Amino acid sequence: MHPPATPSEPVTGHPDVLVIGGGVIGLVTAWRAAGRGMSVAVADPAPGGGAAYVAAGMLAAVTELHYGEQTLLGLNLASARRYPRFTEELEEASGQRIGYRRCGTLAVALDADDRAHLRELHALQIRSGLDSQWLAGRECRRLEPMLAPGVRGGLRVDGDHQVDPRRLASALLVACERAGVVFHRSRAERLTVEGGRARGAELADGTRVSAGQTVLAAGSRSAEPAGVPEEVRPPVRPVKGQVLRLRLPTVPAGSPPFLSRTVRAVVRGNPLYLVPRESGELVVGATSEELGFDTTVTAGGVYELLRDAHELVPGITELPLVESCAGLRPGSPDNAPLLGPTALPGLQLATGHFRNGVLLTPVTGDAMAEALATGSLPEEARPFTPQRFSRTPERREGTPVPAAEPEPAPFPEEQPV
Repeated sequence: MHPPATPSEPVTGHPDVLVIGGGVIGLVTAWRAAGRGMSVAVADPAPGGGAAYVAAGMLAAVTELHYGEQTLLGLNLASARRYPRFTEELEEASGQRIGYRRCGTLAVALDADDRAHLRELHALQIRSGLDSQWLAGRECRRLEPMLAPGVRGGLRVDGDHQVDPRRLASALLVACERAGVVFHRSRAERLTVEGGRARGAELADGTRVSAGQTVLAAGSRSAEPAGVPEEVRPPVRPVKGQVLRLRLPTVPAGSPPFLSRTVRAVVRGNPLYLVPRESGELVVGATSEELGFDTTVTAGGVYELLRDAHELVPGITELPLVESCAGLRPGSPDNAPLLGPTALPGLQLATGHFRNGVLLTPVTGDAMAEALATGSLPEEARPFTPQRFSRTPERREGTPVPAAEPEPAPFPEEQPV
């Protein structure tokens, strides 16, 4: 039992579930849990922000296929298939549009080496049973006339779509509020553990929230709260990504758009993506930097993105620059999420989504709601239990069990944070 409340430590309610973190992963967990009849609270000083606020929002299960990540591919595909229905449900629940577009993706190569690498990726996609079409350079330029003349070839993937992550986060926030989720706009500083079980958290404003179950869903900061036993502390780290937003030109009715679909490439060895939004924005990203929790936008990062984008689409330098920003992807040792119950009763994880947080939002919400209601993950999420990083007596310094080292990704991360 908790000690009696004091003015400096008020005890607030006793929800069935306390979600620590109010990004899209925390919000979808809260919304789906509330939909299963659970009382839910969320602790976050600024819910609706987080990694997705600066994400590109590519739903790119096919062009995101990386060597060594075939198990993750299955989860990505499962979530991508759910997006149309998920969009309908969320837009109805919130009254807001989330910018879901079935626009497809074109991944292109600018030189012979990149063309060979893209051919290898295409072969891997075909072996994996995925739908992608190889195009010659002239066919790529026929689809997207703004591409540079030097494009050597590309992959057309009509099944890779997009969503606007900022609209997604806003809609999830409203849907949660309408579903009765209670928001504590304060940071969770300490996990409360009593009797060998997680019992909620102490917040930065002095509030103590007691809960039947607690979910750590704070993205790259999921390992920060004090009180989390080392054997269950999630092995996540921040991976910085810098992103630009430009304004697309207004074109006369009947004229082709500047870009009609997401375009991806590797330029001078640097992954690059250009994502045209239905709102008239063009998102250009993203760098990948292991710099801890630094979110500084640098002149070098902006220069490199604009330089490489200009080489791919020369007309891009005529567009107005609207915003430059940086965010933090929550990376895990095997680039895959940690979902569901931990070895500490009452504590579950929903973190470590790395480049696929927006893509995995629907399947994560369903999986976490099932785990919170029944104690077990659905079949498609079971390979991603936190138990795969469980510590052994020999690993006394808390080092996670190492995953197989994947080959370098041929194309950029799905999202910058």
